Amino acid sequence: MKELELTASIRHEMGTGASRRMRRGNRIPAILYGEKKDVVPLSLDANTLKKQMENESFGSRIITLNVENAKESAVLKEIQRHPSSSRVLHVDFQRVSETSQIQLNIPLHLINEDTCVGKRAGGVINRLLVEVEVSCLPKDLPEAIPIDIANMEIGQTLHLSDLVVPEGVTLTALSHDMDQGVVTISAPYVPAEEEEEETLEGTQETPTEDSAAEDSGD
Repeated sequence: MKELELTASIRHEMGTGASRRMRRGNRIPAILYGEKKDVVPLSLDANTLKKQMENESFGSRIITLNVENAKESAVLKEIQRHPSSSRVLHVDFQRVSETSQIQLNIPLHLINEDTCVGKRAGGVINRLLVEVEVSCLPKDLPEAIPIDIANMEIGQTLHLSDLVVPEGVTLTALSHDMDQGVVTISAPYVPAEEEEEETLEGTQETPTEDSAAEDSGD
């Protein structure tokens, strides 16, 4: 999987006031930590970060941070946003090592939705999970996990244990005996009024024994 690259600068001013000034200057404060190394305060260009974040896989890929004269491999661990505007306030990156396992949330992609047996029969596709945490070495990190639902029928549910994951990748939840549902096909919703009308129509169309006897003249 191709790595993403971001250019970052070392941040020398700390504190709330410094962070506000940085954002006014179109920079986003960030930190880089992990692998038993010092925490490095960083700043990122806001426009470049925004463009990268439009990519769904931004949070599930190895990121190469170009920090002045050095390169650091990292993953995105947290994005802090403003509670009302959702504007990015701060970003946390965690260093990764080629020999150390990482845990990261990976998107789940449904495939063959249009040819799904249950959908073609009138069923409704319900997604119970949109991402799942995996554990693996950085070189084995998948960009997403595909889920083929072509043969799913109404009433059927796929669980984490049904997913096909790449070699070297494990689903964290299964390691803790949590086999969660991922996607299910439910029967189409029928309003209660329509059900009552169908029941009444069926009753009216089926003559009782007494009415049948009256019609025969007995």
